[in-house]
Amino acid sequence: MQHDQFPHLFSPLTVRNLTLKNRIIFTGHETHLNDHGIIGDRMIAYHEARARGGAGLIMTEVALVHPGAVFVADPIRVDTDDCIPGYARLADMLHGYDCGLISQLFHPGREIVATEDGTAPVSYSASSTPNERFHVVPRSMPTWLVEEVIDYYGNAGRRMKEAGTDGVEIVASHGYLPAQFMNPGVNVRDDQYGGSFENRLRFVRETATNIRTKAGDDFVIGLRLSGNELSPDGLSLDDMLEICTALAGDGVLDYLSVVGGSSSTLTGSIHIVPPMSCDTGYTAPFAAAIKARADIPVFVTGRINQPQIAEEILSNGHADACGMTRAMICDPDMAGKAHGGKADDIRACIGCNQACIGHFHEGYPISCIQNPVSGREVRYGEMSQTETPRNIMVVGGGPGGMKAAVTAAARGHTVTLYEGSARLGGQTLLAQLLPTRTEFGGIVTNLEREMELTGVTVRKNSLVDEAAIVAHGPDAVILATGAEPRWPNFEGRDDAHVVDAWQILRNEVNVGGSVVVADWRADWIGIGIAEKLAEEGCRVRLAINGYMPGQTIQMYVRDAGVGRLHKLGVEMIPYVRLFGADEDSVYLQHTTSGEPVICENVDTLVLCQGHTPVNPLEECVRALGIECHLAGDCLAPRTAEEAVLEGFKAGLAV
Repeated sequence: MQHDQFPHLFSPLTVRNLTLKNRIIFTGHETHLNDHGIIGDRMIAYHEARARGGAGLIMTEVALVHPGAVFVADPIRVDTDDCIPGYARLADMLHGYDCGLISQLFHPGREIVATEDGTAPVSYSASSTPNERFHVVPRSMPTWLVEEVIDYYGNAGRRMKEAGTDGVEIVASHGYLPAQFMNPGVNVRDDQYGGSFENRLRFVRETATNIRTKAGDDFVIGLRLSGNELSPDGLSLDDMLEICTALAGDGVLDYLSVVGGSSSTLTGSIHIVPPMSCDTGYTAPFAAAIKARADIPVFVTGRINQPQIAEEILSNGHADACGMTRAMICDPDMAGKAHGGKADDIRACIGCNQACIGHFHEGYPISCIQNPVSGREVRYGEMSQTETPRNIMVVGGGPGGMKAAVTAAARGHTVTLYEGSARLGGQTLLAQLLPTRTEFGGIVTNLEREMELTGVTVRKNSLVDEAAIVAHGPDAVILATGAEPRWPNFEGRDDAHVVDAWQILRNEVNVGGSVVVADWRADWIGIGIAEKLAEEGCRVRLAINGYMPGQTIQMYVRDAGVGRLHKLGVEMIPYVRLFGADEDSVYLQHTTSGEPVICENVDTLVLCQGHTPVNPLEECVRALGIECHLAGDCLAPRTAEEAVLEGFKAGLAV
């Protein structure tokens, strides 16, 4: 095998009695793949794909150790023996791939997101200190309950030992219950679990000791923590250095797993799953500082989406192993490709957050906009090869068309993709031009490489009409012809200075010094255009047909974007629809009161009003009697996620 490029990444690491074959970790993350609180076929298939792909260690997502720890609907639970068979199946499977398994043990404390029946539960914390993000006032845990929860952690550790897992990880990151005990701003108790530094560490110490007593000396116990909670009420790096030095010196914990951020505030929560606006590997300095003080292995996680980034962190001595979770959600074979000298073939995560954490927040099973098989392994894990190769014509070179071409070619068909312009990528080429969205263009880079590897013939600058279809003579046609900007009818449209987002990104128009961005979709396009124009010195008013900017996108992406707009002085006007315009004003209507909202002294109105399908060929193809499939915006304007999924399905259908 060729792994000379990544010597540190592919060196073994021993943690207590567990020896990992490499330093690549698939860290714990919510999947919504459990079966009524236990591990079943969907989750096992999901993790098997990453173990088969070469991961050295897999950590299962947070599992609730106590009946009072419920924080989402239908969580994984380890508070009874019912959990053991599912974990045992998973452990047996992973060990067959020489992959370690560690289970995350969890209590959220005051960080309650949702409930099992829709009623607001009683949440518990070290003290009755309110949570800003979820507006929760917890109950201060009585001493007997603190001791009971510690005992439950130990019982959960015993169950994981019985199930055959290699260890457990106490989740003290992101301001969850153990961190709430350690934080003097949250913990104002006056018993043995509060007050002094030693007392505030007592909960974590007794929890780890209880697990060690019940699970034994040959069992790994780790602690996940935020090296910096990056939050006004959070623990700082200096706080964490003192805490980690003390805990590592006890001799009970076997490793520290370092992340950033806190669930307790919007600014801190962005770092739970940092979007592409955060730099790659930006948490490594936290881990490096802790590693310099703690004499046990240190892991680090946070936007480490490529093996070369992980290798640099390891070679610099900043950490002993790297969490590369979204990297393997996007490409389960990432580790194997890097080990085999095929790093250029890796489908790199772009940090969009749309189908991974975005699906979780919407209550759906995890997936990936670039890899629709993620979370759907039971349904799509084995791609069948065709027994009768066909001649497939794909029209449109955006993500949907490219994914269709790759999928059909991978199954053994002869595939030709036609693109009318000089470049592949469709709307992605524009999306990557928005501030902080450069990485979005990675979809195109990844799919171009996959088309090369699967032997797709690409014909650019090729407009397709009926004659071209007849000349090609396909057995089936996949149409992925995309969309164009929607220009709604409104009074003054032809008189005012009106442009659309595409024209701005293509530098086709001049924009005045004062602009109104009319944002109908309430997604990242409106935020991005407003940010771009504000950075260029314009006075910007963002008028949103929704509750807030970015209403329809993943909350961490939205919240980071809204923060940037606020710093730039962008005026945000929610609850309005576009009504009309003239040479110096834009007329809006409040969507609930119906009252007018008038923006004066406007030079340019910028339309971010969604898209209209471009689908000139469907009737023609069907009239010719040729099998026809549609994917993406030509079917109905949505996002890259739907385009790629539908392209994938079309590639399977032909």
